Amino acid sequence: MSLVVYLPLVLPALFAPFAGPLAARLDPVHATWLLTGAAVALAGCSTLALGLLAAAAAVRIPLVASLGHWSLSVLGPDTPPGLAVALLAGILLGVAALTVTGFAIRRYRALAGAYREARCLPGRGQTVVVADDAADAYALPGRPGRVVVTAGMLAALDEPGRAALLAHEQAHLAGFHYLFTTAARLAATASPLLCPAAQAVDYTVERWADERAATVVGDRRLVAHAIGRAALAAKANRPRRPLPGMLGAVFSGTRMRAHARPGPVPRRVAALLAPPPPRRLVLLAAVVALVALAGICALIAANDLQDLLSLANTHHHH
Repeated sequence: MSLVVYLPLVLPALFAPFAGPLAARLDPVHATWLLTGAAVALAGCSTLALGLLAAAAAVRIPLVASLGHWSLSVLGPDTPPGLAVALLAGILLGVAALTVTGFAIRRYRALAGAYREARCLPGRGQTVVVADDAADAYALPGRPGRVVVTAGMLAALDEPGRAALLAHEQAHLAGFHYLFTTAARLAATASPLLCPAAQAVDYTVERWADERAATVVGDRRLVAHAIGRAALAAKANRPRRPLPGMLGAVFSGTRMRAHARPGPVPRRVAALLAPPPPRRLVLLAAVVALVALAGICALIAANDLQDLLSLANTHHHH
């Protein structure tokens, strides 16, 4: 097996530092699709690479080699990859499988809870106003999905601001943004090096909803003002109920980070006050090329292992 098997393991680390700049420079719709697709593809390629390395260790077990009719002289300890590396890959693959399974279970429960809550909310309209003085607003996926906004949030905004806020939340539901964040976080669970990409997707779905709200109300500055007012109101009077942060809450993960560095809300406001982001085909092509490279390397490694096993099988019969 050639050294290309290690490249899919390295490429997520090369991609991660560029996730934030890509989220800031690309159109948010394109950025969301691109970052989510790249994260899932890179996580899949790195997992496949770990599986191939682990398989290189498994086939050297005498019982497995005899069942596969492979010659141990061909699959000896001197055959790359080294046995220690292959065993380490097997351990990492097992850990990844356990963490991904745990995440999938937790995510399913969270989504199922959101669907139940959406069904149990009063009324038949998409928007539900909750009698709560705490300023809060979020979208609940379901059939149908619901937009929940508190009386405190409505009191903090004027009529145009309320329209912008509701358009933002409705965009979360219409765009199925929770599916993008779920896929990106699943990829980051499988390959922790992709955590910056998952965080970038959390940001781009908010930007996507911001831009959609700006289109609906016809005023980007109005949406920027509404976002700032809503964030300040939420920070000043925190909701009593826990936010469904994994389910597309508007300000989830943004309120408490303002003092660490320029947070998502100031960046979103700045983006709305600037001209709409242009299409950057060079950046899109670069990410696609990176993902294609990871896929090609994983396929080459799989072909190398197949050739090695074919050679071992031939020697076994002779």
